[in-house]
Amino acid sequence: MLANNIRLQLMIGSTVPLPAPYPVIDALQNLEVRNQDEQRDGFQMTFSLGKDSLLDYGLLASGILDPPNRVIISVVIGVLPQVLIDGIITNHQVMLSNQPGDSRLIVTGEDISVKLDLEEKNATYPNQPDSVIVTRLIAKYATLGLIPKVTPTTDVPIQIDRIPTQQGTDLSYIQQLARHNGFVFYIEPVVPTVNTAYWGIDNRLGLPQPALTMNMGADTNVDTPITFNFNALGPASPQVTIVEPFTQLAIPIPVPSGLRPPLASKAASPLRKTLPRNTANLNLAQAALRALSSTSQSSDAVTATGEVDAVRYGRALKSRRLVGVRGVGFNYDGLYYVKQVTHRIERGKYKQSFTLTREGRGALTPAVVP
Repeated sequence: MLANNIRLQLMIGSTVPLPAPYPVIDALQNLEVRNQDEQRDGFQMTFSLGKDSLLDYGLLASGILDPPNRVIISVVIGVLPQVLIDGIITNHQVMLSNQPGDSRLIVTGEDISVKLDLEEKNATYPNQPDSVIVTRLIAKYATLGLIPKVTPTTDVPIQIDRIPTQQGTDLSYIQQLARHNGFVFYIEPVVPTVNTAYWGIDNRLGLPQPALTMNMGADTNVDTPITFNFNALGPASPQVTIVEPFTQLAIPIPVPSGLRPPLASKAASPLRKTLPRNTANLNLAQAALRALSSTSQSSDAVTATGEVDAVRYGRALKSRRLVGVRGVGFNYDGLYYVKQVTHRIERGKYKQSFTLTREGRGALTPAVVP
């Protein structure tokens, strides 16, 4: 479906996804996969729709694209396979036309975490830290191929003081606990039918992906402009205060620093100050967590957006990772955190739109590794 060195793999099934049959692949016009660091990933596929008989359209009659079938979309670039999304069909839309060949079936879905968001529950977890609760909740979905990757937490609630209580779906409660700890939660495919359920601080460590390069002759792999936005009102400094229960003295809690590895040499100073609510009766550990969470939720100062051709880049760009940018000047060269990637695939074309973020301007090193 794509260029000679790029192939698309599509698997669909009600329980165990299998390679899509030829009529499905042949009818596929284009697809889009959106990967982002905090929200659920999603996909959309557009198929041409034709009547195989006088009674119905073949793709609709087969039921293979009906909700809630499971879909796994992968690309193979050279010899390197990469799963873009392991998801569930949640919606399809039929657009019928009087003109032959113009009818379309649009199939939309979300990643496998939608399975964690289908049933609301009331439950309590006495004397259990947040990381243990999250691990227990994820373990219930082992049949989906979920492997927990949970960062341990040290705050252990005492039953006579407070009892962690779930009121909602498993997914909403896991995300709530993530926010309380300044973490993110997402499910990311490793290989077909196997996924990592990550609960922890956003991943700004590890080897960066190959650099996005501009204005460097034969090494250039980004043809379209990259737009950089410096928003001085993005970062914020939380002011957390607790009240000592015996003396009733207000005690300010220092904001934890250094939790994220720096990506810029000139970090933007926060101009805004925020007041997280309902902190007065927290203990010291809980208040420090609230300050950490508020700091993590304030946005980075620098955002970069652009588009890269996968054929020239040579691989699928991953969100939730680091990537280098070079050829745009010292202020905006350097490493960035990939916040979102949208893969747009059609016959003979594979484009990747991206959103990158970091805390300020200026590269940390004189040169960016290719």
